[in-house]
Amino acid sequence: MADLRDEPLVLGIETSCDETGVGIVRGTTLLADAVASSVDEHARFGGVVPEVASRAHLEAMVPTIQRALKDAGVSAKDLDGIAVTAGPGLAGALLVGVSAAKAYAYALGKPLYGVNHLASHICVDQLEHGALPEPTMALLVSGGHSSLLLSTDITSDVRPLGATIDDAAGEAFDKIARVLNLGFPGGPVIDRYAREGDPEAIAFPRGLTGPRDPAYDFSFSGLKTSVARWIEAKRAAGEDVPVRDVAASFQEAVVDVLTRKAVKACKDEGVDHLMIGGGVAANTRLRALAQERCERAGIRLRVPRPKLCTDNGAMVAALGAEMVARNRPASDLGLSADSSLPVTEPHVPGAHAHDHDHVHEVSKDNLYS
Repeated sequence: MADLRDEPLVLGIETSCDETGVGIVRGTTLLADAVASSVDEHARFGGVVPEVASRAHLEAMVPTIQRALKDAGVSAKDLDGIAVTAGPGLAGALLVGVSAAKAYAYALGKPLYGVNHLASHICVDQLEHGALPEPTMALLVSGGHSSLLLSTDITSDVRPLGATIDDAAGEAFDKIARVLNLGFPGGPVIDRYAREGDPEAIAFPRGLTGPRDPAYDFSFSGLKTSVARWIEAKRAAGEDVPVRDVAASFQEAVVDVLTRKAVKACKDEGVDHLMIGGGVAANTRLRALAQERCERAGIRLRVPRPKLCTDNGAMVAALGAEMVARNRPASDLGLSADSSLPVTEPHVPGAHAHDHDHVHEVSKDNLYS
């Protein structure tokens, strides 16, 4: 049995949206997952405000890194690498994380790995269920993304099969929650109300499911508009809106399309398992329907626990550790944040490999211990 100490020890920084996440993993073992969320600061605006998110990351960065190191019981000097989300995400928020990662990598003389946010959401499942099968079929569902991805190597080969052409699933949840006056973020509250509603009460449309529609692309804009108009019609007629039934019927329309297309992709590509990640993967109905349909199709379902589905540093550290384990080139210290980084680039090596043996080391024991 391999000594756990031989596995790469990597710290990961995630700042693509409103969560300041710092994770530490050794190989595929999670040692620490520290998160500082600014969601409460955005709630009064009904959505994430980029400038507010960036400022919150700046204030939370160092304390969150220190907390993660303490929780893991390791010193920053013991790290084998620093991984950071280079994109996609909010430009200003990404810049805070990338700048911090470069500073730590330079000061500690450690290699830097700029990684892809979406690929990280796939790789985090290794912390829950062990090494990813190759190839891996992944359904990623969040506030900004609804994607079907096929990966033969999570560090170098991720192929998009389909994506949202308008609103992502998580974005639709937020907007419908706002119309129902349920607050922000919409995903958890819609899920909660839907448990007491009838998913068949209202026949909301299923976007892009016709015979001539793209097989793996998603569209939730039409569904969002249909639900909003249904609610407006009820209110205009002076009738009470059955919030729980609306939530349940809307949620069912979303997860029906997501799981239907994901299972079809597995069958078409000959992949006998499905991994679901992203914030919406915490939705209880999505998990239940995916399990039901995967079992019928003979497909093994892999879904991380809810805390690992939302944005976190552990997923970035997991992908960084995989980069180290597979001897992928580290990123140059000139690494830039890329708000539209394509998923086909799981990591960003930069102009040339970062030879950390020649990086100037700065003694900061009092800061990094």
